[in-house]
Amino acid sequence: MRIAVAILTALALSSCGTVYKSQRVVAGTTDEAKVRVMDVTPQSVLVANRSSYSPRELPAVFNMTSGTGGGLRGTGAVPEPAYTAQTRPNALETRLPPEVTLQPYKIGVGDVILLATPSGNSIEELTGLLAAQNSRQGYTVQDDGSIAIPDVGRVSIAGMTLEEAEAKLFQSLVSAQIEPTFSLEVSQFNSKKVSIGGAVGTPGVVPITLTPLYLDEALATAGGTTATNLDYTSVRLYRNGTIYQIPLEELYSKSSIKKIVLQPGDSIFVDDTYQLDQASAYFAQQIQLAQYRQGARSTALAQLQAEVGLRRAQLDEARNNYRALTEFDATDRDYVYLTGEVKTQGRFDLPLGRQASLADALYEGAGGIATSSADPRQVYVLRSSADPMEFDSLTAWKLDTSNVAALALATRFELRPNDIVFIAEQPVTRWKRTIDQITPTIISIGANAANG
Repeated sequence: MRIAVAILTALALSSCGTVYKSQRVVAGTTDEAKVRVMDVTPQSVLVANRSSYSPRELPAVFNMTSGTGGGLRGTGAVPEPAYTAQTRPNALETRLPPEVTLQPYKIGVGDVILLATPSGNSIEELTGLLAAQNSRQGYTVQDDGSIAIPDVGRVSIAGMTLEEAEAKLFQSLVSAQIEPTFSLEVSQFNSKKVSIGGAVGTPGVVPITLTPLYLDEALATAGGTTATNLDYTSVRLYRNGTIYQIPLEELYSKSSIKKIVLQPGDSIFVDDTYQLDQASAYFAQQIQLAQYRQGARSTALAQLQAEVGLRRAQLDEARNNYRALTEFDATDRDYVYLTGEVKTQGRFDLPLGRQASLADALYEGAGGIATSSADPRQVYVLRSSADPMEFDSLTAWKLDTSNVAALALATRFELRPNDIVFIAEQPVTRWKRTIDQITPTIISIGANAANG
């Protein structure tokens, strides 16, 4: 008798809702909201989709490419040719090199430096710690631009003027606790040279020293010209990919032309045979121009690749930053909330740049309907009114999927931010959960009644 009373008590509690109360959608006006239930039909889908909504766009950085848009650069301005394919002219054309600014001599690789110290009325090479280790009693500037001084070490002086090199050596000697009284000289000039060939007395190489080297002086150093026909004898100067031409007669008749300052790497050729030189110079020029264009194209390609690499790194960084913001939920997004009898309850991110349907939320965000417990006749989309005057009003769009064909409407039903997708439970599921909750109570009450 007591056990029966206990069972009846538990059932009474269940019917009163104190044991289990399931979620459901109630139409009409309640204390919480004014709920209107609308069946999802082909016509009502059009009404539901009529509410305005513009999906958030994917950041522009995801639509950008790493190309610079400018294309491959060209070769730029090609040096003006000194020669073209032409017939023998009546007179040689004068093409002077641009003027250069005189610069103090700078020590280079291969130069031999001499350190000397005063002794009485004469200059003697430093002895002892500063004694040179070769027969020239000097220090050769090596490939790394430095000289090696015993007990002092390597001192880099390449690219310096004599005054700058003296100052640096002075500090090095003081640091090594050596008497720094000395003078610095260049005993052999090997780093900067000018080559001279053609119709000259002694073809060869002329070094550039502390004083500027002028064109007429360089020709005199090479033994002067040996040309006999001055009408078509010219001095050709090759510098930085350009050939300049100076008729020999003008070189010695105009004082302004004589003072052409030569630069390291210049090549001078005195030619008294026009046809041979014209052919040689023309084809050499074409080869040089082709090499110049190829080099410029290679440089432009390397620059373009570097720019593309930098641009790609910037885009990747910006995209990764956005992904990090999304991961930590630090950026604005639109969401739909999933509850009820779905496989995965939670929040579904509305996609960027496109609309999402009810089917997307059910089968992508929720993982599908929980078929073992869900009531397929009661799939709801709860949407609040956008009108501030109806803040407490919402529409429950009800989709009956007991006929699977109705799922086609789910693919057309567009979701809006803050929609709630709810699937009700089956009646048998509600009863099962009620029994699951009251069974421990029945057992407990029955046991107490039996013991009493």
